[in-house]
Amino acid sequence: MPESIRTSFIVAEAAGVLSRSGIVSGRVDAEILAAFVLGVSRSRLVLAENFPVELLNRYRKLIDRRAARVPLQHLTGTAPFRHIELEMGAGVFVPRPETELIVDLGLAGPASRVVDLCAGSGAIALSVAHGRPAADVSAVERDPAAVGWLRRNAVARAAAGDRPVTVVEGDATEPSVLADLDGTVDLVLSNPPYVPVGTAVPSEVDHDPDQALYAGTDGLALIRPLARRAAALLRPGGRFVFEHDETHEDDAPAVLTADPSWTAVTGHRDLAGRPRFTSAIRAPVG
Repeated sequence: MPESIRTSFIVAEAAGVLSRSGIVSGRVDAEILAAFVLGVSRSRLVLAENFPVELLNRYRKLIDRRAARVPLQHLTGTAPFRHIELEMGAGVFVPRPETELIVDLGLAGPASRVVDLCAGSGAIALSVAHGRPAADVSAVERDPAAVGWLRRNAVARAAAGDRPVTVVEGDATEPSVLADLDGTVDLVLSNPPYVPVGTAVPSEVDHDPDQALYAGTDGLALIRPLARRAAALLRPGGRFVFEHDETHEDDAPAVLTADPSWTAVTGHRDLAGRPRFTSAIRAPVG
């Protein structure tokens, strides 16, 4: 057996396996996993002309697991989010690219003091800290497994030079959590659980923890108390931006419009044109 085989041949073979298994991004995933196994960036994969035979078995096992719908991020142990990379694995929600728009919306305005509710891996909070170095950022998460990933990512980003994020293990809906910040926060961001119980989800999503996905029969069970907690945290004029299911185009904004604590309630669409985000401004008190 030769010591190496053309990388282009191996990647094309793997892409075929993934595509036949129904993975739309088969070619991209095959390239990402090849780069991971070879220890190079995907952009430099083209320079790796030969694939060492001793690495083939490892690569093909990863391809088989991806074909079985194990999330790509669980296989590589990392997930890109905006301008940072996060450590990732079982027990924590894998951040989606569309969630980056929450950070974009948030950083379009004042953000000196920011709170991320239902922080999970810390994607939103750590991205804010990276993009707004002067900001005081806190991240709240209650699930112990997710908190472990959050702390790990927070330590890594601080070591990379970003301003440290305050990690709080607790229920984001509880008034006692970050009560010392009430009335002082500029921006509250959240990507909470919002899938209605009983909704069918893609196989990859089944690898995410249930507590990070589902929120009651209508999917709004967490958004309602989070909106109340956000209203308490924010100063007048502060902003709340959160993600929700595309079926909540009317229902999610209605949660806020029914409460006089909020003004300028606005729906936003993701890059695919789906209604996925709502923002609002904390109304003056009194």
